[in-house]
Amino acid sequence: MEAVKENKMGVMPVKRLIISMSLPMMVSMLVQALYNVVDSIFVARLSEDALTAVTLAFPMQNLMFSIGAGTGVGVNALLSKALGQKKFKESDAAANTGILLTFLSAVVFMGIGFLASRWFIGSQTQDPEILVYGEEYLGIVCVFSYGLYFQMMFERLLQSTGLTVFSMISQVTGAVINIILDPIMIFGLLGFPALGMRGAAYATVTGQCIAACIGLVLNLKKNREIRFSMQNILHPEASIVKRIYAVGVPSILMISIGSIMTYAMNKILIAFSNTATAVFGVYFKLQSFFFMPVFGLNNGLIPVLAYNYGARKKERVEGALKFAVLLAVCIMGAGTIVMNLIPGTLLSFFNASEDMLKLGIPALRIISIHFPVAAVCIVMGSIFQAFSESIYSLIVSIARQIVALIPAAWLLAQTGEVRNVWWAFLVAEGMSLIISTFFFRKLYREKVETLSEEKSGNDPENIPDD
Repeated sequence: MEAVKENKMGVMPVKRLIISMSLPMMVSMLVQALYNVVDSIFVARLSEDALTAVTLAFPMQNLMFSIGAGTGVGVNALLSKALGQKKFKESDAAANTGILLTFLSAVVFMGIGFLASRWFIGSQTQDPEILVYGEEYLGIVCVFSYGLYFQMMFERLLQSTGLTVFSMISQVTGAVINIILDPIMIFGLLGFPALGMRGAAYATVTGQCIAACIGLVLNLKKNREIRFSMQNILHPEASIVKRIYAVGVPSILMISIGSIMTYAMNKILIAFSNTATAVFGVYFKLQSFFFMPVFGLNNGLIPVLAYNYGARKKERVEGALKFAVLLAVCIMGAGTIVMNLIPGTLLSFFNASEDMLKLGIPALRIISIHFPVAAVCIVMGSIFQAFSESIYSLIVSIARQIVALIPAAWLLAQTGEVRNVWWAFLVAEGMSLIISTFFFRKLYREKVETLSEEKSGNDPENIPDD
C-alpha cells in the first residue's frame, strides 16, 4: 500500500521520470523562447532604435524575473523536500507563503515602473528616440508585473508536485496569446489602434496575466497535494519565510547578477554603436532557443533531486544527474552548430541592416562556442538548488559574470574592435566550469555519498530502466 501512495518522483524509473517532468517544461520554455524572439522581430520592424531600447530595458526585466524565479526556487525546494518526507503541513505552508511573497514583489516593481523607468533607460543612453521607446516599454511591463509574478509562482507550485503538463498549459497559453497580440497591438491590425512600442509591452503583460489566471485555476482544480488557505497566506510563519529565502535569496542574487552583466555589457557596447548593442540583444533572444529548454530540464530536475534526497534514494539522484547532463549537452551542442552554420539567416529575421550583419555574424559564431560547457554547468548547478545550497550557485554566477565576463569584455573593448569583446564569454564560461566542478564534487561527497538506502525486492529501483 505504501508504494501506491508514493509520489511518482520516488518510484517512476529515472529516465522516464526526467522526461515526464522536464519535457512539458522544455516545450513550454521553447514556446517562451519563441515568444521572446517573435516579440523582438516585431519590435525590430519599428526600427533598430526600438530593438536597442528593448535591449536596454532587459536588465530591469531580468531583475524582475530574478525575484520571481528565486522565490519560486525557494518554495519549490522546500515544498518538494517536505513532500518527500511526508510533512504535508510544511509543504502547504511553503505554497501559501509563496503566494504572499509573490504579491509583495509585484507591488515593489509597480512602484519602480511609475517612478524609475525613464531614469533607468537614461542611465544607459541619451539618444532621445531610444529613451522614449525604452520608457514606454519598461514602464508598462513593470507596472503590470503582477501577471508575470503570479504566473511564475503558480507554475512553480504545479512543477513542485509533478504536474508539469499543467504548468506547460499555463505558460504556453500565455506565450501564444502574447505572440498573437504583438502584431495586432504594435501595428494596429483588425481595427485595433497602432500602439507601437506600447503595444509590444501591453501584449506581453496581457499574456502573462492570462497565464497567471490559468495557473491559479489549475492549482485549485488539479493540485491535490497543496491545500490553499487565505488564513495561511495572510499570516505566514516567519520560519517558513526564512527557509524559503535561505534558498531563494542566493538564487535571486545569482539571476539578478545577469542584470548587472547585461547593464555593463550594454554600456561597453553602446560606446561602439547602437547597432552593437542591438546585436547583443538579438543574441540574447536567439540563445534562449537553446538555453530555455535546458532551464526547463533543470526545473524538472530540481524537484526530482530534492524529493529523492529527502527520501534518501541515492541511486535515483545519481541516475537523474547523469541523464540530465547528457540531454543538456546534446541540446546546447545543437545550438553551437546552428549558430555557426546559419548566423546570417538568424539575424535576417530581425530586419538586420548590413551593419548589423557585419557585427552580428561573427558575434553569434564566437559566443556560441561555449554552449556545451554552459550545459554542464547548468546541470551541476541544479544540485546546489535542490539540496538548499544555492550559495554555491551564487558564487559561480558572481565569478562568471562579474569577476570574469565584465572585466574581460572591458579589456577586450580597449583593442577598439567590437569583435574581440565576444571572446569574453568563453573566458567567463571557463571560470564557471572550474568553480562549478569544485563545488559539485564537494557537495556530492558531503550529501549524495552519505545517503543510505534500504532496498527491497519490491523497490522500484530494482526494476530495469527503459
